[in-house]
Amino acid sequence: MSINERYTRYVSQNILGMLGLSFYILADTYFISRAEGAGGITALNLVLPVFGLINGLGAMTGVGSAICYTIRKAVEDKKADLYFSGAVFSALLISIPFVLGGLLFPSQILAFLGGDETILAAGTSYIRTIMTFTPLFMTNAVVNAFVRNDRDPSLAMAATLISSLFNIAFDYILMFPMKLGMLGAGIATGCSPAVGILICCAHFFKESNTLKFVRGFPSVRRFLYACRVGVSALIGELSSGITTAVFNILILRLAGNTGVAAYGIIANIALVSTSVFNGVSQGAQPLISESYGKGDVRSAVYVLSKSFFTVVLLSAAILACIHGFTGPIVEIFNCEHSAELAAYADKGAKLYFLGFLFAGINIAGCGYLSATEQAVSAFACSLSRGVVTIVLCAVIMSGLFGMTGIWLSFLTSEIITSVLMIILMFRTLSSLFVTDGKRAYK
Repeated sequence: MSINERYTRYVSQNILGMLGLSFYILADTYFISRAEGAGGITALNLVLPVFGLINGLGAMTGVGSAICYTIRKAVEDKKADLYFSGAVFSALLISIPFVLGGLLFPSQILAFLGGDETILAAGTSYIRTIMTFTPLFMTNAVVNAFVRNDRDPSLAMAATLISSLFNIAFDYILMFPMKLGMLGAGIATGCSPAVGILICCAHFFKESNTLKFVRGFPSVRRFLYACRVGVSALIGELSSGITTAVFNILILRLAGNTGVAAYGIIANIALVSTSVFNGVSQGAQPLISESYGKGDVRSAVYVLSKSFFTVVLLSAAILACIHGFTGPIVEIFNCEHSAELAAYADKGAKLYFLGFLFAGINIAGCGYLSATEQAVSAFACSLSRGVVTIVLCAVIMSGLFGMTGIWLSFLTSEIITSVLMIILMFRTLSSLFVTDGKRAYK
């Protein structure tokens, strides 16, 4: 297939897969709102930073190692085979502290995240279950990334979609007919990555498979380099969790639990939009890394330009949808028909989602920098949008403008990151004028 055909195939299938992943989070929110009310949504929202950290570490290990694998495979480096087994082993090792924390200190962790006695009663079983299933979440992230980069995006998409559908179905079964409440939601979410892993395993029986599991203790140096390459994936996953944690603290002070519940609705809807942009970035990543590994930087930049064009169109569509249907979307999760919650969420969504005009470009740009092993630049941009500027903007603007400042802090943060992205991109792409789009892989 031509590079345009491969781009369309990879990106469209990754968007579908990421949408499936985000829809099960929306289903979680919807079912919990029906079973537990605003208190359940607040508990879910407080757990999101932990969930984001788990997924972020899995993404850093999986995406970073898969990028290194793809680049080295393009130049037939024999050490490429070591990245897959090393990533799986490392993911299992990293998951141990989470499992221990979930088994031994779930209520203390939830209290640290801001939960009061009511929230602890609703959410302790949920956070315990989620953290106990950490090995499955991280292993699924690794296997899915490698299968996608090994020219099998269709199977990676199928694994993500089917595991998400499994989660939605069992959410309902465990929470309502079996009346397990938040515990049922945690079990359904925790078991779903096992389905994804099993489906991805079909790739290893295909003739096109090039992945090999090499026995032996993985190289620490190789793992750390892969993490360096994949750190933007970690920050990308963490950004929603960090933003949620900071916003929760600020909103609790300004608007109480109702404000946090309103933000919980907005944050979960925002995950759908972010997943679309992540689908574009992750779909383009194997093509960029492969071109870069072969020394054809011009083709890598061509894929980047298509990514930018795609996210701009998607940003406009998302913003139009939010401004046209905010009320009905919020009402889906407002099962108690709280006028106060609806007012917060309606105004908040319209202001908050303005940031997605710039977020898509930033996510696609970070993906390119990671895919071409520009680790420092990728880390700087990811850290800017995921941690530094969003925290500073939220704290400063909430102090000046209250809840309006909180909603607009996301837009301000993304604009600042876009300026940084332009500067770093210019420095990275300026080498094309010297090399005529070609480079020799070291």
